[in-house]
Amino acid sequence: MRKLIFCTQKLDADDPVLAATVPMARALAARVDELVVLCDSAPTNVADNVRVHEFAAATQLQRGARFERALAYELAGADGVVAHMVPLYAVLAAPLARPRRIPLVLWYTHWKGHAVVRAAEKLCTAVVSVDERSFPLRSVKVHAIGHGIELGEFVCTASPDGPTRALVLGRYSPAKGLATILDAAQRAGVHVEAHGTDEGFEEYKRELERRFPDAELGGAVPRAEVPALFARSHVLVNNMRAGAPDKVVYEAAASCLPVLASNPVFDDLLPEELRFDRDDAAGLAEKLRTLDTRRRPELRDVVRRRHSVEHWADSLLATVAAR
Repeated sequence: MRKLIFCTQKLDADDPVLAATVPMARALAARVDELVVLCDSAPTNVADNVRVHEFAAATQLQRGARFERALAYELAGADGVVAHMVPLYAVLAAPLARPRRIPLVLWYTHWKGHAVVRAAEKLCTAVVSVDERSFPLRSVKVHAIGHGIELGEFVCTASPDGPTRALVLGRYSPAKGLATILDAAQRAGVHVEAHGTDEGFEEYKRELERRFPDAELGGAVPRAEVPALFARSHVLVNNMRAGAPDKVVYEAAASCLPVLASNPVFDDLLPEELRFDRDDAAGLAEKLRTLDTRRRPELRDVVRRRHSVEHWADSLLATVAAR
């Protein structure tokens, strides 16, 4: 493929939430002659064949106008446009890309199926997601391509000594089901270390701190520190609402760390003994009490085969080319 336009929020290897976009962009750049990135900001340089347009502005209207100007300029010779995780990018791109018969593909993996998602699904030529169940709408346009994990960022380490330590990563949102995890860990006598941003959820985090004073509820950590968190933990626990398969589950699996998760989408990654029913504190507590905390190299193998960033990039580009 000669030229691909990739629309995303940010290219920042130090961002605790969005840093994983960088290896995705790098994998795409390795497979095309030219990658054009439209994003709010890009402090991280991805590759020599990547050209970036930053559309940051004081207002949403200004950002939208700058986005469309950059896109209109770059569409000449483009083989496809990919909107990454923000359906609004697809909605803005459609009036410019579709009349030129340029494929427009949305990558989206979340449980929210709001009006902008519905509009984007109608306007795009295709939708890609981790799994058909990780896109909130039923659509013949949806293609399951797995997640995009950079395995080189994660290595298998020996299981640490001492009592079981459970790790939770992600923002302090009620959708993450943190109260259930902390309740289960308290019942099982397992220490929990949690990290994530509480922006917009400050009161919810304070309530968790009041209810579970023995838990270690920290703030967001730089992405570079995540492998060390995996290394000192015995298990990652994830109770995210169904429909949004948290990337951290695949990253933990790539580190051979046992994972307990409730989302049904993880049935291609985790065996039955590592899954529990969402918000079932008693069931999760039993899983924590009986957990085999030895490392699980077979989990890394599944990530390598189905969810590597190389597999993701190849599948995404094949979807673009097929349109």
